[in-house]
Order: sequence, then structure tokens, then C-alpha cells
Amino acid sequence: MLKATLRGFLAHKGRLALSALAVLLSVAFVAGSLIFSDTVTRTFDRLFASTAADVTVSPKEDLAARLPTGATEALPAALAARVAEVNGVAAAHVDVAVSDVTVVDRRRDPVGPTTGAPTIAKNWYVTKRSPVKLTSGHAPRGPGEALVDADTAGRRNVRIGDTLTVLAQPGSFTVRVVGIATFTTTNPGAALVFLDTPTAQAKLLGNRAAATSISVDAAPGVDDARLKQRIVATLSSSAYDVRTASEQAKSNTDRLGAFLDVIKYVMLGFAGIAVLVGVFLIVNTFSMLIAQRTRELGLLRALGADRRQVRRSVLTEALLLGLAGSTLGLAAGIGLAAGLIRLMSVFGMNLRSTEMVIGWVTPVSAYVVGVGVTFVAAYLPARRAAAVSPMAALVDAEVAGVGRPLKVRAVAGAIVGALGVAALAGVARATRVATATSLLGIGVVFTLVATVIAGPLLVRPVIRVLGAAFPALFGSVGRMSQRNALRNPRRTGATASALMVGLALVGGMSVASTSMSKSFDQQIDKTLGADFMVQSSTFRPFPREITDRVRAADGIGLVVRERHTAVAVRLPDGKRVETIAGSYDPQLDDVAHITYAQGNTARALTDGAVAMDVRFARDHGVHLGSTIPVQFPGGRRTDLKVGALTDQGGAQGFGVQGGLFFGMATLEKYVPGGQDSVLYVNAAPGRLKDRLRTRLEKTLDAYPQVQVRDQADYKKLVHDQIAVLLYLVYALLGLAIVIAVLGVVNTLALSVVERTREIGLLRAIGLARRQLRRMIRLEAVVIAVFGAVLGLALGLVWGVCAQQVLALKGMKALAIPWGTIVAVVVGSAVVGVVAALLPALRASRMNVLAAIAHE
Repeated sequence: MLKATLRGFLAHKGRLALSALAVLLSVAFVAGSLIFSDTVTRTFDRLFASTAADVTVSPKEDLAARLPTGATEALPAALAARVAEVNGVAAAHVDVAVSDVTVVDRRRDPVGPTTGAPTIAKNWYVTKRSPVKLTSGHAPRGPGEALVDADTAGRRNVRIGDTLTVLAQPGSFTVRVVGIATFTTTNPGAALVFLDTPTAQAKLLGNRAAATSISVDAAPGVDDARLKQRIVATLSSSAYDVRTASEQAKSNTDRLGAFLDVIKYVMLGFAGIAVLVGVFLIVNTFSMLIAQRTRELGLLRALGADRRQVRRSVLTEALLLGLAGSTLGLAAGIGLAAGLIRLMSVFGMNLRSTEMVIGWVTPVSAYVVGVGVTFVAAYLPARRAAAVSPMAALVDAEVAGVGRPLKVRAVAGAIVGALGVAALAGVARATRVATATSLLGIGVVFTLVATVIAGPLLVRPVIRVLGAAFPALFGSVGRMSQRNALRNPRRTGATASALMVGLALVGGMSVASTSMSKSFDQQIDKTLGADFMVQSSTFRPFPREITDRVRAADGIGLVVRERHTAVAVRLPDGKRVETIAGSYDPQLDDVAHITYAQGNTARALTDGAVAMDVRFARDHGVHLGSTIPVQFPGGRRTDLKVGALTDQGGAQGFGVQGGLFFGMATLEKYVPGGQDSVLYVNAAPGRLKDRLRTRLEKTLDAYPQVQVRDQADYKKLVHDQIAVLLYLVYALLGLAIVIAVLGVVNTLALSVVERTREIGLLRAIGLARRQLRRMIRLEAVVIAVFGAVLGLALGLVWGVCAQQVLALKGMKALAIPWGTIVAVVVGSAVVGVVAALLPALRASRMNVLAAIAHE
């Protein structure tokens, strides 16, 4: 049996190649994501471990780390002198490092990275752990001098002697480049500008007596942990975090982890789609191979092979396929990781392919995924093979699966589908986001499984409708193509399911994203009353100097500032909620339209007051006039009185929990030094808006980090942010389509082999080669469009239910992207034509006599 199995596998290796490609793709994404994330983690572990001070003293991290407010948490620079006196300290260095800066050249072009990595301004001093070394020029020696890193200098053509402008929180200032510093470790992609320490304190922090941290060198033979204990005892304050080198490295790695997780989960999402779609392809391939080998399996049974041996034979073939696909997929994953590493280098993160990390988890995961998926997908066909009767060898058996009743599928599909529909119906009645999201997830899984199970039941009624015009348009060729698709509902359903999965995902996400965009548009139209907004495209805060310049511009009638901060509120029901709060100037009503359930803007922005969403307040037992404890970044605490309850349909802050906001005076008292995130600008009475925009843009030409926008521009910005999610979904669709095309090609190729004699007879009675190719193409088109119809119908249901979840967060508009839906259906027909090219060509080149004589 083993010899027969090996011979059978090698005999059909060409037919199994496309299935192996599906395994390869899924394994490649799993292996590539693991290798890339492990490599980046290992690289940065070494970077952080080699550059972290023996002990670091910094302001305590709390809410400030959750949201950039523009305020830089600092500690007294004099702390370095106290720490230096601790027994076991060799040296204590004042650190100044600020990442919310923008650096521009003479042409006002940003010098920093364009990839989202920060531009960091730091004070210059050299230790054995410095990540850079001076390679040309000299160190900064006064207020007007600076160093830049070599990567930034090369990328932006910055040379010694050039003048740069640094836009920092206290104000902008110019520096002359006097030296270039080269990274001795991995460049994480940031741009570095170094100043001397007094200048950094004065220009970056606005205070020569402040620092962002203290770096401590331990004396020889002094343990980091013990030195930390001594420093903690000396400072005796809970306002500081004291970390050893290993603790500081771990903290930095944890921050990096969020970025790595995004990449890892995106790639694993691709792997998941590849696995899911590949399962259909493998099941279909093995089912068809077993159907074609009915007589061969019957002979094996007649010669004495029992059911277990036949089943084991088929599963062994699957195991061999999984091993081959996994091995090739692992190699492809290494190549994919190398490509990502090279891509990161293009963006400024200089990783080395020679330091690629391949841990034991990677190959184990690769083979578990590849072999496991193939083995599981082949199990049902293997059981079907074991059920072949020895008598099948003596008759010209029908293809397995044809004519067999679908009652079991009907019952199973109905039960699973009912559970899925019940879960999706529960989404509409849910009142909490968490509950609705859970029900949506359950409903998506169950309805998807039900559609896959019941797909063959839908083949005949749907394809009869989709192919109804074929006989009229293409005559007997059209009629035969329609009947070929109807011949084996199980096979057609499984082939179409591969395409259905990807299109269901796209349909659902398209409805959700389009609804989000429409909801944001409605909310912007409803609430925004300002002529213009000044803000960053990344929504990060900007220096006060920009606000001052806007206020001084000719034609300005009113400027209202908006800032954000992270807060933690203790509610009457005992819950502690961490969320984001906004703050505004008193003239908010002149630039925005807010609906209040109780109270008004004046009461909401009173010093010591806070406004809250009425639904959030009701859920937590808060009433107008209630006093709630609020914690701000830096550990500052106060009690704020609820001065107003808003009723924005849950959309105050576009879904930010609680919808909290208060007056600017309150925020400045508890988060001093914060920066504005948005400026709402109205033209002075009698001034033309178009001319004001031109003046504002000219005024802000020196500040490339902010842009002037009207309502239409702001809507476009929001749409662009949402589109990023759609691009990911479209990429997933592309992968699903690639594998689905492989599935259609495989099905048609095996179907052509299966119908060799039939094709020979058709050719013998006068069917032309062109007509034969058309028949196979039409069969592929109707199968692909069938998959698209199922997928889009399912996706529309998911999308409508997803919009119900969004409605709980205030985004109540429902929009159906009909243009996208039509484009997908047309594209599916094109996919069918493309997938049928090779099988149709092969069929048309068959020798007629040889085909008629084929057994």
C-alpha cells in the first residue's frame, strides 16, 4: 500500500501542485511574520540593552504615555547632583530628549522622516553607551550649533554649515550644523538633532533647571539592582520611576511591541485568509482525484486492501503534500521576511538580513500549519475513498458526489445558519458595544460556516438564474456550460466558496467603512461651524507659536483652541474609566454646534466643571451637578463638577468613551505646558473667506506640520484615514482571489481530465475548438459569479450588522457602496475568464481519437 501510495502521489503531482501552492502561501505568511517580528525584536533588544544607562531616573509614567498632549513631563536637573552623591554612582548625566519637534531646512522642507518615525532633539554628551559617535565636524558649543545624524544628513542632503530651524514647544529657533554623528547601532528610523545641554534645556523645555531624565553610571563592581535601591531610598518620592538597564530596555521593547504587533497581526491575517481559502481548494482537489480514481480504489479493495488502508493511503498523500508545501512555504517565508527587512531599510530602519532570527517556533509553526491544514482538509475525502466498494472496479462508476442526497447538509446548514442569524439579529437589539461586537463575531462565523455547508443546495437555483441567458446568447454551448456547472453541486459549491470568503469580507468592510465615512460627514456638517481648521494630518499637537501666528494674521475674527488629554475618572458606580477628554476656549458656541440634554456650553466650560455624554452618565449613575474625581497626567488630581450633559447621539468625540470635555483654564491648571491640537478659525466680519485662507496658508508656510482645512478638506482627511483600513481589506481580497483562481483552475483542469472521453465525443460530432474553449470559459464565469453573489450577499448582511455596532458609538448612517458591489461582480466574471484560459486551451488541444478511447 505504501508503494501504491507513493506511485499515486507522484503520478498526480502535477494536479496537486496548485494545492501545494495554497499551502505554500499560507505557510509563507506565518513564517515570514514570525521571522520578521523576531528579527526586529532581537535587534531592538540589543539596541536598548547596549544604550540603556545602568540606572535611569525619569518622571513617573501614567496617563501621559497614552496620548500626546504636547506637554513634556520633566524633573529637576538638580536631581542629578543628589543622585551623583549616592554610594556606588560613578556619574549622573542630565538627559533632555523631546520627540514632538519639527526640523526644517532653508526651503522650509521637513528634515525628519516621512514614515511616521519621530524627529528627536537631544542634548549631546558621550558615554560608552551612546548610540552614535561624532564622525565629522565638532560637538555643539553654544546656542546656535547642532549635530544631525548621518542617515538624516544623507537622506535630506544636509551638510555641515547648513542652517536648520527647530520648531519646539517653547518656540522656534535656528541652528547651524557643525557636525555629523553616525549610528554605531541599529538606526530605528528616527531623525536625531543634538544640542549642547544648556541650549537643549532652554530651547526644548523652556527651563534651564529641567531635564527629561537622569542617566546614572554605576561604579565598577556595583550591581544595578542594588544601586537602584539606594537611589530610590535617597529620592524617597513616588513622582519618579527608577529603572535598571534591563528594566529600561524591557520598557522600551514593550513600547515597540505595539508597532510590531500591528505588522505581525496583519501578516497573520493574510495567513489566515490563505489557510481558509486553501482548505476549500485542497478539499476539492482530493475529492475530484478520489472521484477519478474510483475504479483504482475499487481494485485495491478487491485485491484485499481494507477501508483503513485506503483511508491511510489518501491521508499519506495529503501528508506528503503538506510536507512539500510547508517546506517550500518556509523557504518563501524567509524570503518574505528578507523583503520586509529590506523595505524597512528603505524607510530608514536599518535592519540587517544577515542577523535574521529563525527561532524554533517558526519552523514548528510552519509545519503545523501546512501539514495540519492539508491533513484536516483531506480527511473527509479520505473517508469517502475508504467507502468505495470493491464492485466499483467492475463497473464504470459515476463520479463520487453526483446524485447523492444533500439532506444532511440541508439540516446542518439550517441549524448552524439559524444560530448565526439569531446572533446577528441580537446585534440590532444590543445596547452595549461589547455585547454587540461579540454577537457580531459569533454571527459572522456561524453564517459563514452555514453558507459553506449549504452552498451546494444553492447551486442549482442560483446558477439556473445566473446562466439563464447563456442558451439564448451562446446556443448549445451556453446550455452545456450551464449544465456542466450544475452537474456536481458539491464541487461547484466548494470551488465558489474559495472566492466567496474573500468577497464576503470585502463586502462587509466596504459597507462598514462607507457607513463610517457618511456618519462622519453628517456629524461634521452637524457640529462644525468654523470657517477653517488648523491641524496636523497626524492629529498631533503643535507649538503655541503657531497659535500666536494664526491669531495675528490679518482678517482673523475668532480663534478657538482645542486640546486633548488622557484622564481617569472615578464614577459613582465604583468603576475607574480611563479615556480621552477635550478642552476648549469659552467661545466654543461660535465655531461648533453642540446639543445638550442638560446645561449649556457656558456651564460646561466653567473653571472646575466638566461636560459628559448623557448616555455615559446614565450608565454610571452620574447626574447634572455630580462631583467626580479626575486624575490627569503627572498624577495631578482634582474633583470636577458635572456642568452639562451632551446629547450628540453618542457621537461626541466620535465615539471617545464618555464624551468628556472642559474649559481650557481647567486643563492648563492641571496639564501645564500642553499644546493645541486644533484651531477653529472664523473670518472677521466683512472679510472674504477665500482671501483669509490664502493669508493663513502663507502665514503657516513656515510650519509644515500643520495645514489649513475647511469642512470639505476635513472630510477628505477623515475619509483617507478610513481608507487605510480598506486598503488592507483589498489586499486580503487580492490574496483570496489569487487562491480562488487557483481553485477554479484546479477544478476545471481536473474536470477536463474527468470528461476527456466526453470532450472527445463532442469534438467528434462537430464541436469546434473555439466553441469548446468558450464552453469551459462560460462554466468558469458562472461558478465565479455564483461565488461573488453568495459572498456579497453575506458581506452585505455582515456590513449592515457592523453598522449597528457603529451606531452604538454614534455613527448611525448606513451607506451601501453599490458601485463597489457592481465592480466586484464584473471583476468576478473576469476572474472566471482568466482562470479558464489554461484548462480551456488544454481541452481544445486534445487528440479526438485518443480522447474517445480514454478510460
